[in-house]
Amino acid sequence: MAEPQAESEPLLGGARGGGGDWPAGLTTYRSIQVGPGAAARWDLCIDQAVVFIEDAIQYRSINHRVDASSMWLYRRYYSNVCQRTLSFTIFLILFLAFIETPSSLTSTADVRYRTAPWEPPCGLTESVEVLCLLVFAADLSVKGYLFGWAHFQKNLWLLGYLVVLVVSLVDWTVSLSLMCHEPLRIRRLLRPFFLLQNSSMMKKTLKCIRWSLPEMASCCRLLGAPVTEPCRQVRCPCLPAAWPRLSAVLSPSVGLLLAIHLCLFTMFGMLLFAGGKQDDGQDRERLTYFQNLPESLTSLLVLLTTANNPDVMIPAYSKNRAYAIFFIVFTVIGSLFLMNLLTAIIYSQFRGYLMKSLQTSLFRRRLGTRAAFEVLSSMVGEGGAFPQAVGVKPQNLLQVLQKVQLDSSHKQAMMEKVRSYGSVLLSAEEFQKLFNELDRSVVKEHPPRPEYQSPFLQSAQFLFGHYYFDYLGNLIALANLVSICVFLVLDADVLPAERDDFILGILNCVFIVYYLLEMLLKVFALGLRGYLSYPSNVFDGLLTVVLLPMAVVASTVLGLVQNMRAFGGILVVVYYVFAIIGINLFRGVIVASPGNSSLAPANGSVPCGSFEQLEYWANNFDDFAAALVTLWNLMVVNNWQVFLDAYRRYSGPWSKIYFVLWWLVSSVIWVNLFLALILENFLHKWDPRSHLQPLAGTPEATYQMTVELLFRDILEEPGEDELTERLSQHPHLWLCR
Repeated sequence: MAEPQAESEPLLGGARGGGGDWPAGLTTYRSIQVGPGAAARWDLCIDQAVVFIEDAIQYRSINHRVDASSMWLYRRYYSNVCQRTLSFTIFLILFLAFIETPSSLTSTADVRYRTAPWEPPCGLTESVEVLCLLVFAADLSVKGYLFGWAHFQKNLWLLGYLVVLVVSLVDWTVSLSLMCHEPLRIRRLLRPFFLLQNSSMMKKTLKCIRWSLPEMASCCRLLGAPVTEPCRQVRCPCLPAAWPRLSAVLSPSVGLLLAIHLCLFTMFGMLLFAGGKQDDGQDRERLTYFQNLPESLTSLLVLLTTANNPDVMIPAYSKNRAYAIFFIVFTVIGSLFLMNLLTAIIYSQFRGYLMKSLQTSLFRRRLGTRAAFEVLSSMVGEGGAFPQAVGVKPQNLLQVLQKVQLDSSHKQAMMEKVRSYGSVLLSAEEFQKLFNELDRSVVKEHPPRPEYQSPFLQSAQFLFGHYYFDYLGNLIALANLVSICVFLVLDADVLPAERDDFILGILNCVFIVYYLLEMLLKVFALGLRGYLSYPSNVFDGLLTVVLLPMAVVASTVLGLVQNMRAFGGILVVVYYVFAIIGINLFRGVIVASPGNSSLAPANGSVPCGSFEQLEYWANNFDDFAAALVTLWNLMVVNNWQVFLDAYRRYSGPWSKIYFVLWWLVSSVIWVNLFLALILENFLHKWDPRSHLQPLAGTPEATYQMTVELLFRDILEEPGEDELTERLSQHPHLWLCR
């Protein structure tokens, strides 16, 4: 990589391929005020800088066309109207699964009481679907044009977008030709792709999952061992020193250890419990868990999740108390040690790959702002001022910031900081630092409090405006809640018509009077505008939920809601795909009919704890909504052995593959990643070094927690030469400076 050049020297070398004027939109250069097209070129440079800054704000790639017409289309494409239309289209095509055959438009999913659902006529949902596909085709066409064919060929997401659209349109044509009676709709499995490709953060998260699972290796290796690709770009100072060594040794073998542990105890269990008499009822119950290899393996796999504990142990334990040692040792090794170790390793390696992906996002932001600097610095020679200087004139940057799509608080703060430079040129370093303000969020100032002349009123204002007064309100709300619970417990066995609610009514009146008085006193202390400026005052009814000060917990939960969009989106995709697969595999399997005595609800001979005895009839895959609820119940893993047994009996033993795969994807992988995100939020919130300084010109600020900012303190800033080299490789922007 070339050595960084002095700032007064050309950064990107001479023009490519000879002299003369460059095509409009493909070049910016220092003498832009020379020639008949000076005004158009000036506007072009301003628009280019605006687009590059917006790309940096949104962590987007800058390798798109930058001529005037393309930038007009680019900004319209990323406008709120177009992006919301695209988001609504994605929601609409995913929502069709609830209406399409098999329809979910019934009041219950219970096969015993469910009526025949309304089925849409052929062509109704297909018409909506083809409109959505046309929107996606237009979306792909715009992206292909803006980024060019060369980029299109190298981008797997765009190629996948094209393949999914073609397959969906072909499958849609087949559906209409068969009058909507096709046995399988392939395009339903492909619909979640539209959600994935529209979110850059979901792409990053999915890429991290794809990297993490096959390797099962930590971010850093043993000393002296080869360094993995993530470690070349990401430092790992936040991990304990001994953890990388332990993780590197154990990670590749944890999955194998779990498999060996499960198989070994399965064989021991069959040797211990499959022999002996089979006439005793107690022995027969014990043998139901270990009668053959598949049943034994299933029983211990479920025990690994503790869902059937202590049911699987009780028959053997009742026969001989020493048998409890077998199950306790299995649970300690498998559930408490290996599963938790797997959780820790997944967290560690996913964190490393996520940091690598976020490093790329940081580079995109720095590259976008540097591209804007290069474009604006080419305008510095206007009117002969600063003929040899390199930098950005503050007034030019102010003109750009006026057109940038940015929230008013950040824009105002950045513009005030730019004005503070006066007429001094901004260097590249100062230009980059200016956009660090995007990582801070502004706390709106509350309106000033009313001013009272009376000392008594001033004391009352101080008293009722203090935050301790809010704590008193929380305690009163807690007392209100406790009183209601006490009366509900005391009157649990009394009929409503016979209850004496006089005392409870008096208490409710007292609490209502206090709440009204509290509101009036706060309005007195803060003023009406000041009172309404606090969201907690507007939503006073929620104070019974937040009873005691929980600032860290509440802010972390709020950060989780913001950061969970990518993880939640991937969970939606996984649920969607597994639900569609489940419908195709198990639709109509659970049928409560008089001719099938094993499924008759009145049959008292069904085993205790079975699907029939527990009346789990609504847990089926007969429609999309029912499939989602069934998958949720399986993800919780409570009593999931009941589902395994029922679908084994009515579909075959191969059905276990589907349910075990769902357990691995949802409970083992996704739940552990969710746990990792919670840990990162809490650890980052408790770390005093994580709080950034307030925005320039604002009296107070609060930390804005986003996924990118969680790791900002340990990400490496890209070097000057790295940014310059990447800019020189831009396929559509030629910089002569």
